[in-house]
Amino acid sequence: MIREDLRNVAIIAHVDHGKTTLVDEMLKQSGTFRENQAVEERVMDSNDIERERGITILAKNTSIFYKDVKINIIDTPGHADFGGEVERVLKMVNGVILLVDAAEGPMPQTRFVLQKALELGHKIIVVVNKIDRPDARLNEVGDEVLELLMDLDASDEQLDSPILYCSGRDGTASMDPNELGENLIPLLDEILSYIPAPEVEADGEMQYLVSSIDYNEYVGRIAIGRVERGEIKVNQEVSVGDFHNTKKEYRGKIVTIYQIEGLNRVPCESAKAGDIVCISGLENITIGDTICAYGHFEPLPFVKISEPTVEMTFSVNDSPFAGREGKFVTSRQLRDRLFRELLKDVSLRVNETETTDSFRVAGRGEMHLSILIENMRREGYELAVSTPRVLYKEIDGKLCEPIERLVIDVPENCVGSVMEKLGSRKGELQQMTPVGSRMRIEFLIPSRGLFGYRSEFLTDTKGEGIMSSVFHSYQPHKGDIERRSVGSLIAFETGDAVTYGLYNAQERGELFIGAGTPVYEGMVVGANPKADDMVVNVCKKKHLTNTRASGSDDALRLIPPRIMSLEDCLEFLADDELLEVTPKSMRIRKRTLSNSLRMKERAKM
Repeated sequence: MIREDLRNVAIIAHVDHGKTTLVDEMLKQSGTFRENQAVEERVMDSNDIERERGITILAKNTSIFYKDVKINIIDTPGHADFGGEVERVLKMVNGVILLVDAAEGPMPQTRFVLQKALELGHKIIVVVNKIDRPDARLNEVGDEVLELLMDLDASDEQLDSPILYCSGRDGTASMDPNELGENLIPLLDEILSYIPAPEVEADGEMQYLVSSIDYNEYVGRIAIGRVERGEIKVNQEVSVGDFHNTKKEYRGKIVTIYQIEGLNRVPCESAKAGDIVCISGLENITIGDTICAYGHFEPLPFVKISEPTVEMTFSVNDSPFAGREGKFVTSRQLRDRLFRELLKDVSLRVNETETTDSFRVAGRGEMHLSILIENMRREGYELAVSTPRVLYKEIDGKLCEPIERLVIDVPENCVGSVMEKLGSRKGELQQMTPVGSRMRIEFLIPSRGLFGYRSEFLTDTKGEGIMSSVFHSYQPHKGDIERRSVGSLIAFETGDAVTYGLYNAQERGELFIGAGTPVYEGMVVGANPKADDMVVNVCKKKHLTNTRASGSDDALRLIPPRIMSLEDCLEFLADDELLEVTPKSMRIRKRTLSNSLRMKERAKM
């Protein structure tokens, strides 16, 4: 049976190419909102971090009605670190809208997500977005997408994919690159005519595949997925298990079913094959599970999620300031929170260590793990995290490491300094292409070569460079790479930083703290331009004598300190340092806090 009243599509693209903005306009033009309703921009980016950073982190479902057809739309993340979100939601849909920026063209993540869609045999509608940009290259970008499809061994049918030209911000689409269009009707018509309606078995026993998990304090876990066969009903007795038999099949009962309409979840009594619905009432349900009618258990295979490549150690905060700001500080609370994250993030791995107060957490990249840390600190957790490390593998007896495909887009006058820095980090040049007045350069570079490079890159390109990377493959180890070229300025004693002490310390290097900041012995208070660590006394006061007054240091001029974000702190960390993260502050510290003990350890080495 073919469900002509339904279409399931995912919108995939590189980060910042305008997926969420386009979904905004589709919702508005389909009449999802009232005419006088106040709607925020990027309405699908619902959590605080997504709104602050302007990126999508979690794949989200919405739906619109057009010509009596319900179109389920899944807005996916564009950042490579959240590729696991994209891989699993592609199982729910029958076709994808591939969005490409009219100026930037296909980027690394475009290639990655498109390859996954082609492997599943999905039909593709190519949308060249942001055609109102002054530097748009419509014809060239169309050719680049075709070349990419040929590179990825697309079938003849996929090579004939329709191309539309859109401005997501203005809500226009047209089939002709020289016309702006008036609305998104051409795109919606193309979805109905080109994306296939779901072919379903309406009469068989119920079968439902879980592709995503949401959590609600009142009802517990909510499974999001597609009904593959039959009909699912409220209060139905079901069997739950997975394809690889990693857990025992168990019996459960469907308590509620929600249809997704616009931005709301509407309770319903039943759903048919082809529908994407949310269900609650099943304990321990996880991504990749199959729910079947009780007594008719037939598990469905689930997409293999790519392995993590970067690992960090999360441990209990044991600094002198521990427990002052956080609500959750014990190892049990930290463990519970990390294992709870595993329920909804399929790309994450958490392993226990020899000690009870630290855990090895592996993810798809630095950003993937930094978003987890940021979420935890906002929830009131205190923890200490180590420097990121790459995960090595042994392949055919050789030690291999993850390699990234890095694409950078820089002004022509910055090419020399960027090439020099990437060369020292073991980057191998693949190709260079002029794009207008800029150069696009592609490298294959070890993942560890990119640690700490982003801030250097922005300095070298005066803030004009764009860089993005995606995992490429595992290759033999490339040799040693210097992690950072600067040392740390370390506090000599515990107390409050004062102007006099900071004034003397700022001559040694760049400071991270201002006057009045509480510090402790072994805390990193700045960066030393030389590669060695240096101990400085930022708590040193100017003492009163008979020849000078203690108040005259008010006239001392302090250089404003460098304010470090979470990503900056993780990039700066050396191997013998930890980042102390609390709800109100982030402090870099040495693993061994005592200066004298650290000197003895170094002498032994």
